[in-house]
Amino acid sequence: MYLQGVSTRKVAAITEGLSRVRIGKDAVSRVAQRLEEELSAWRGRPLELAYPYLYLDAAYFQVNWGGRVVDLALLVAVGVNDEGYREVLVVEPAGGERKEAWRNLLKGLVERGLRGVRLVISDDHPSIRQAVMAELPGASWQRCVVHFMRNVLAHVPQSERGVVAEDLQEVFVARRRGTAESLARGFVERYQDRFKRAVEVFAQGLAAFPSGKHDEEALTYLDFPGVHQRHIKSTNVLERLIREVKRRTRVVGVFPGEGSLVNLATVVMLRATEDWAFRRYLGMGPLWAVEEKPTKIAT
Repeated sequence: MYLQGVSTRKVAAITEGLSRVRIGKDAVSRVAQRLEEELSAWRGRPLELAYPYLYLDAAYFQVNWGGRVVDLALLVAVGVNDEGYREVLVVEPAGGERKEAWRNLLKGLVERGLRGVRLVISDDHPSIRQAVMAELPGASWQRCVVHFMRNVLAHVPQSERGVVAEDLQEVFVARRRGTAESLARGFVERYQDRFKRAVEVFAQGLAAFPSGKHDEEALTYLDFPGVHQRHIKSTNVLERLIREVKRRTRVVGVFPGEGSLVNLATVVMLRATEDWAFRRYLGMGPLWAVEEKPTKIAT
C-alpha cells in the first residue's frame, strides 16, 4: 500500500479493517523508512564490473511536486556487464531531460565505478548525446532504430507506409556496413522525389552525429559483433521495463511525491534485475575476440 502511494495513516486504518490488528502509522513509517533505505542503497551500489553496452531512456509520470501536479521525468539506465548480464544501474527523477540532468546521471554512474562503456544506445535526444560526449568521451552512440524508423515513416502517407517500411527495414537487417549503406543509398534514390521530407529525415539520421569512426549514427551498431547487433540497435530492452513500471503505476494516477514514484519504480526494476541475473543476455566472447577483456576492480 505504501508503494502505491497510500498514506501511513490510511495504511493503519486499512490493516485494522482487514485483519482487526491495528498497525500504527508510526510503525508503518518505520517500515517504510527501512524500505527506502534498502532501495536507496541498491540504487547507489558500487559498480564493480565493466559495462560495454549502456541503454538510456526516460518516462514521465504525474507527481504532486511542490504543491502542484507536474509531469516528472524518470531517467533510467540499463547496462550489459562484461559477463553478458543486464542490470538496471540507475533510476533517478528529474524535472526534465535537460543536458544537466543526463550529465548528473552519468557523473553519478562514473563516481560509482561505471567504466568500459563502448556503446550508448538511446533515442535521438540532444541532451543525451551532449551528456554522453561530455561524460563518456570514449563511447560511441547508437540512435534507436525503432524510433528512427517511426520518425521517417511519420512523413509517409498511411497508404504507402507498409511498402516504405519494408524497404526501410531492409537497411537495418543488413549485417555488414557496406550492404546497409548501399541499401540506404537505394532508399534515398527510390523515394527522394515522392517523399522528400521522409528522405531528409532518413539522410540526416545517417550523417548527423560524428562517432569518430563513421558518421552514420543509426548504423553504429554495425561496428560491433554481428551476434550482438539485434540487441544493441534499439532501446527495446529498456522500453519493455518502463512499460512494466507504467502498468504498475496506472492505478496510482498522481503520485503524492517523487519519493513514492522512485520507490515503486525501483522495486519493479530491482525485481527485473534479479530475474535477469538468471539469464545471460549476450555472450561477450565475440566482443573480447577483438579487444582485451577488461579486468574486474578488486574488492
